[in-house]
Amino acid sequence: MNLLAKSAEISDTICISGEELFSPAKCRIMAGPCAAESRDQIMRTAERLAELGIRVFRAGCFKPRTDPYAFQGAKENGLRWLEEVRDTFGMKIITETSDYTNFQAVANVSDIIQIGAKAMYDHSLLRAAGRSKKPVLIKKHFAATVEEMFRMADYALLEGNRRIMFCERGIRTFETASRFTLDLCGAEYMKHQTKAPIILDPSHAMGACYGVPDIAKACVAMGCGGILIEVHHDPEFALCDKAQAVNLDDFEKLYAALKKIGHIVGREVA
Repeated sequence: MNLLAKSAEISDTICISGEELFSPAKCRIMAGPCAAESRDQIMRTAERLAELGIRVFRAGCFKPRTDPYAFQGAKENGLRWLEEVRDTFGMKIITETSDYTNFQAVANVSDIIQIGAKAMYDHSLLRAAGRSKKPVLIKKHFAATVEEMFRMADYALLEGNRRIMFCERGIRTFETASRFTLDLCGAEYMKHQTKAPIILDPSHAMGACYGVPDIAKACVAMGCGGILIEVHHDPEFALCDKAQAVNLDDFEKLYAALKKIGHIVGREVA
């Protein structure tokens, strides 16, 4: 049986409230902190990103951490802060649902529902995301194949949702110099197997802020549909994944560089 993820039925263009955010000619930058920590943190970061022209703000409110003693997210409070970001700055919101218990709360607030790598195999989440009809970003598990991700996506597609995006965020290999290994070969394969936007996540793959800019540039150069970048107003004091967070000044420089690369390869970076 042919996978819907590879079919002509899947969308290559995703609009939200009449605004075209993802299309074959665009590379959409989705930026913001790994986790919503406080209202001040969220609003300060969003204000600066909005001034730069970022249209999609990312921050996690329910954080499925490997360490049970680590910060688990601001939960419903975080969702309220994200709503304020949309109301104040007009940005679209992408945030993660970690399991079925918080799916509806996330779906009520987010413009794009993110299903994280740890939840890629959660059939109940995938089906619920399909029924929601909202755009869904599925992150590939660090030990999954591309074909496995496509098969999991079909759980959402079979519910009638054609607005699916696929995210490569790094796979686990023998290499320990970086947090994961960003599989650009796998991403290139995805580009030729599905019409859906292919999103890359250099922050989670590298795990260190010094490497994020160069990897992000490579992502734009290969013609991806979007990039997730972790940005924090004060990374030293971030409560989640602080090592990979780019500060606002460095992000401003990076964003300008990404736009130039986009122009060279024929993609609008926005």
